[in-house]
Amino acid sequence: MFDRAQNFIISNSCFTQVLDNSRAGSGLDVLLSKSMPDAFHDSGARYPPPKCHYGTRMDYIEQITDWALNTSDHKEPVLWMHGPFGVGKTAVAQTCAEALERKKKLIATLFFSRSNTGRDDPQSVFPSITYQVATSCEAFSDIIEARIRKNPALTTKALPIQFEELLVSPLRQMATKGSMDNGIEGGAVIIDGLDECRGTREQCEIIRIIAASAQDRTTPFRWFITSRPEDHIIRTMNSTSFSSILARLELPVSREIDHEILIYLTDELEKLREQHELPHSWVSERDIALLVERAAGLWIYATTMARFIDDVNSLGPQDQLRIVLKFAEDTTRRPKTSNPLKEMDSFYALIMEQIPSNARLMVRRILLLHLNMHHSFPLREIAVTLRLSMDQTLRFCRTIQSVAWVEYFPGGTLARRLRFHHASFLDFLKDRKRSGRLHICGKLMIDLRKELLEFLHMVCAFSADSPSIKLPSHIHISEDIDPNDLYRAIVERFFSLCVLYPLDHVTATSLAQLPFRKLLELQQPIRQPFILFPRQLVSMLPDDLSDKILRQDKCLTPGCPNVEAWIWGHGENETPAFMPKDAHSIVLYNQWLSYSGNYCTCGELSANNTPHKSTNSEEVKKSDDAVETRVSNPPR
Repeated sequence: MFDRAQNFIISNSCFTQVLDNSRAGSGLDVLLSKSMPDAFHDSGARYPPPKCHYGTRMDYIEQITDWALNTSDHKEPVLWMHGPFGVGKTAVAQTCAEALERKKKLIATLFFSRSNTGRDDPQSVFPSITYQVATSCEAFSDIIEARIRKNPALTTKALPIQFEELLVSPLRQMATKGSMDNGIEGGAVIIDGLDECRGTREQCEIIRIIAASAQDRTTPFRWFITSRPEDHIIRTMNSTSFSSILARLELPVSREIDHEILIYLTDELEKLREQHELPHSWVSERDIALLVERAAGLWIYATTMARFIDDVNSLGPQDQLRIVLKFAEDTTRRPKTSNPLKEMDSFYALIMEQIPSNARLMVRRILLLHLNMHHSFPLREIAVTLRLSMDQTLRFCRTIQSVAWVEYFPGGTLARRLRFHHASFLDFLKDRKRSGRLHICGKLMIDLRKELLEFLHMVCAFSADSPSIKLPSHIHISEDIDPNDLYRAIVERFFSLCVLYPLDHVTATSLAQLPFRKLLELQQPIRQPFILFPRQLVSMLPDDLSDKILRQDKCLTPGCPNVEAWIWGHGENETPAFMPKDAHSIVLYNQWLSYSGNYCTCGELSANNTPHKSTNSEEVKKSDDAVETRVSNPPR
């Protein structure tokens, strides 16, 4: 404060410290961190977003935009557009969002996607909407900034409290001050794919909160919601609270839009002709008519066909067109079905069968591990688990670019994510009845689980006399993979797969023989320990082996009174399972403990108010409250 000052006197003075909070995170920063920016209509993660081809779906777009602008006969503040998968609900919603944005009548958007991480969290719905309102209205932004600075935990509250504190109360405060922005009044909030939000209970809760607000007029918005017509959503929408405030719009599978699909396919194939300098005769009117016939009114079928023909990793569009036309002719000869899902499944099977046979197994494993990772894990995590370089992994991913793509971020390889054009592709692979031998949650998963377990046995045995990981010479890994990262990834993925599907007796027997103490000792300290829900894992184990793998028993720590501690293994291999205090989970890491406070490694509070002594002398001095954890398949 008085650095290098000299020759002065201060007497009878009082100093007041003025804190500069300008460097602290703002309320909007907190709000953004709890939002889903990848789900906004203009996010880079969705670029280019699906939207209606020029000249198509004009009647639906006009109906929706007229309703949003309050120029139609429908004055209800909530509009629900419903339809089965693949009919183009998201494309219609995106096109309407862009049209309303041009007219300054768009308040906020959310495009849910359960197949793309970071776009399905119900806890982020109202923070996301609040953030978008704040960025478009300065008066609202000032109010919400002060509220969140005062109480940053507002973004973590229950959904009804979030809605009240983040939206209703600030808007009421604006109205009281007479500062309600004309752009907010009557502006549209678009929520697309509500059925892809995580949790049916949460989906219904969001609907009820919006309905109550529309009924009581606590928010000045017009709410546009799209979803599949799932039973729980239909029941909620049919409740009496919605009777006077809800307008409905159905988007069905219909052959009446064949002419629109014809326009789309004709334009897309013409673009390919120009790009590749192909002759005008490369595709005939009969060919296009056959593709339109196979699409059978399903937009996703048409767009997936177009991406398949445009696959840059193929032998060229002419060869891809030949494959699609042969497929279309073969399916035309089969008995007709009224189920568009079956038609789409056949095309998904074709896409998988076009993957080179020597790559198909690895592609299916990549898809299985992506499906298994419920959080925003980078693609590199999958690559490490399968002992692939990033270049190899990207090559495998390119074989399915008609249904998926790799999203690139400025952060380099660590930030790459695998994204999907539509959730129905993963739904197809998860359902044995639909995908048959291409199913990824049956034998493929069991075989991968066995392979990962064999690796763990081998590393534990080879490192028996070493405090660090030693790999046998015949284990070859990419130069960019650290052995510690490889070991951690395989431990996490193995146990994550164990809670997906019950263990067969052979695998469970091998697991019971695993040296758990060594397994956990080899884990290196990390900031984000991986956690499991023990009861969920036990439920997947054979009854006669479960106690030899994971059981509840008297804590192994001397002096601890807990008789319901979780214990890994049996005999000389048994070792305590470490539990965060007041949690129902266990940490897959042997040195992650030393809690702040008087807690044992099993999570038990010490009776004599002194910390229990750890069974491991190499403790990491870190409070469990300050550590993020990676969760494997949390029970829902």
